Order: sequence, then structure tokens, then C-alpha cells
Amino acid sequence: MLTSIAGKATIVTGGSKGIGKGIAKVFAAQGAKVMIAARGEEAAKAAVAEIEAAGGTAAYHLCNVADWDDVQGLVAATTETFGGVDILCANAGIFPQVKMVDMTPEDWDNVMSTNLKSTFLLVKACIPVFEKAGKGRVVVTSSITGPVTGFPGWSHYGASKAGQLGFLKTAAMELSRYNTTINAVMPGNIYTEGLQDLGEDYLKTMAASIPLKRLGAVEDIGNAALFFASDEAGYITGQQIVVDGGQILPESLEALEEI
Repeated sequence: MLTSIAGKATIVTGGSKGIGKGIAKVFAAQGAKVMIAARGEEAAKAAVAEIEAAGGTAAYHLCNVADWDDVQGLVAATTETFGGVDILCANAGIFPQVKMVDMTPEDWDNVMSTNLKSTFLLVKACIPVFEKAGKGRVVVTSSITGPVTGFPGWSHYGASKAGQLGFLKTAAMELSRYNTTINAVMPGNIYTEGLQDLGEDYLKTMAASIPLKRLGAVEDIGNAALFFASDEAGYITGQQIVVDGGQILPESLEALEEI
């Protein structure tokens, strides 16, 4: 199962930490050749070293995913290093928490550029490579926040994540001419460096509100992305899957007490 990943050239944006690093490690463990795109060189080098120490193949390229020239450079570097781009994991995202009363227009634009605009730029840059190869896979990291749920301080983040799902519906149709699929993974609360910054009380409260009584691991998202990127998922496009331990299911906290 999923042996089709072996040898595939895979871009993972935001791949130096958090969910992106988890995706990169899962793909590399299945034999993919992973290009980690990140802004910070130290973290990118460390992620590559970790993958290589486990027997995987990886490289890194410094990239601002909201910049068209940088994104084109990322695709060119991946093609030069690994011979093409078979899989794009558009994962990079930021989620600075700020309520609308304090949010500046620049705050809004920064999140939209990093989370939503980048998804379009990355897909657009990969189209010529997918067309030449006659196939491709795109996996977008969206979120339950925005498409399904909300949380104070994340109006810009939620809008960007809902926007990604709107984008992929039409993108799926347009990419079909290149035999390329695009799907999205929607994480719930996943234990990452970013979530740690929200504090222990927040983590305990969120775990208690999840039917499985735990936060997700980055590998949980990586495994879902792996399936979407595989040949076995070749007839699935324009879809999304929630990976949240059942977080969005209870209609109230009282419902969990009945379990």
C-alpha cells in the first residue's frame, strides 16, 4: 500500500518544523525525495539532517512562498536536484493571534499572502512541470479553523484556510487536463512548536474537548497527505479530509460526558 511514493520528487513548504516537518518525514520514510522549503536556514538544515539520519533523501531551499520569483526558484531548484516535481505539499502557513479590533490591514494581508496567495503561486509554478510529466499531485494543508470552526483572534487565518478550499474546487478542474489531482487535509489541534506557545492550559483544555482525548501528532497529518499523494488516490480530486480526532463532532462539551 502506498508504495507508489517511492522515488517521487516532493516539495513540502514550511517543511522545517511543525506539520510540514511531519509531512516531510513521513514522505521520506516511504522513499520520496523531499525538498524542504523554508525561510530559516538553520531549521531547514536540521530537518534535512534528521531525515538523512533516518535513511531518507532530502534537501532544502530557502523560499518566501508569497513571492512569485522565490516560488519559481523553488520549483527550478527541485527540478535540478531531483529531476522534476511529482508532488507538491502546499503546507506553509502562519497563524498570529490578534483580534479584529487590534488587527491592522497589514496583519490581514500578511496572513493572506503567506497562507492563501502562496497556494496559488505554488500550484501555478508547478503546472509546467506537471504538464511535461503528464501527471502530478497537490496536497494542501488547510484547517478546521475557518472552513468549520472559528476562534477569536484568527479571523484572517480562518478566512485564508476557507479560501484554500474554495481555490481547490476550481483548481481540481483546471489541473485535470494535466492528469493532476489536488486535495486538502484539514488538521484539528496538532501538537507542534506553534501550539506549545499557546500554553499548557490551552493544550489541556483542547485535549479534553476532543473525543479521542488527545491532540494529534504531525505524523497523523503526514499520513493523510501521503494517501492523497499516492497512485492509490488517483481518482480523488477536489476533496478534503478532516483529521481532528473527532473534535468537530460534539455539539457541546456535555456530549463528551456521555461517552
